[in-house]
Amino acid sequence: MKDKFYTYIQTLQNTITSKLEEVDGKAKFQEDIWKRPEGGGGRTRVIENGNVFEKGGVNISGVHGELPKSMQAYFGVEDADFFACGLSLVLHPKNPMVPTVHANWRYFEMYDKQGNIVDQWFGGGQDLTPYYLFEEDAVHFHSVCKKACDVHHPEFHSKYKKRCDEYFWNTHRNEARGLGGLFFDYCKATDEMQMQDWYNFVTEVGNSFLNAYIPIVIKRKNIDFTSLQRDWQEVRRGRYVEFNLVHDKGTLFGLKTNGRIESILMSLPPYVQWKYDHHPEKGSEEAKLLEVLKTPKDWV
Repeated sequence: MKDKFYTYIQTLQNTITSKLEEVDGKAKFQEDIWKRPEGGGGRTRVIENGNVFEKGGVNISGVHGELPKSMQAYFGVEDADFFACGLSLVLHPKNPMVPTVHANWRYFEMYDKQGNIVDQWFGGGQDLTPYYLFEEDAVHFHSVCKKACDVHHPEFHSKYKKRCDEYFWNTHRNEARGLGGLFFDYCKATDEMQMQDWYNFVTEVGNSFLNAYIPIVIKRKNIDFTSLQRDWQEVRRGRYVEFNLVHDKGTLFGLKTNGRIESILMSLPPYVQWKYDHHPEKGSEEAKLLEVLKTPKDWV
């Protein structure tokens, strides 16, 4: 399963980066092949200063070795080894009318000292973080997510949409990071879903990503914007940074397992602002977005 999924994410990385370069029309991804001293490595691809994408990364990795003590305590195990692989992407567009997007699809195995698999699961999801609210974009993104879920289980969309709303929540701000999407983790074999079934589900979601995001980019990328709208984008990006450094499990896992710091922190935007006690004008488009972020909404 691990070889099969790693092959899948290698192909998916190629598909996604090719399409993003085509949409950008200027910038190309810079590739960085790296190795982890304890075992494994990855292929980082970063795009910067394009026509459309100010900064973005589409990374894959497959790492293995002894599970660090901090993670053993987290999982409640002793002397365990692990294998983890996944594709992780974040795209920060230049135009404030185009939303930031994040996606991740991953697979994890844990072993005893004899090398037997003692646990295995899939996880992942994708979510949209706009700076200005276009309701039809939110409906489109969530509709594609629902379509991918419905192929595999009638309850997956409502379940994983709710989890996404709960997960991407900046507790210290009491607001959502964005408009959500899907979030699933610890997807293990059951009587109803075997590991092959989970593989089919996760790859269905992964394959749906470009259809969920690219039509929005194409629709919004050439809209004119002001310097004040750009300021607002950078203020909201600050909230994105706060979530990733304070709450995000993937970031914390990478930092605690001696992951490659440049790949882990590629999710951070290049230009950000933190304005003291900043509040948008009442009734403005900026205030409209904040209202939606206070209470998760069912878009489909």
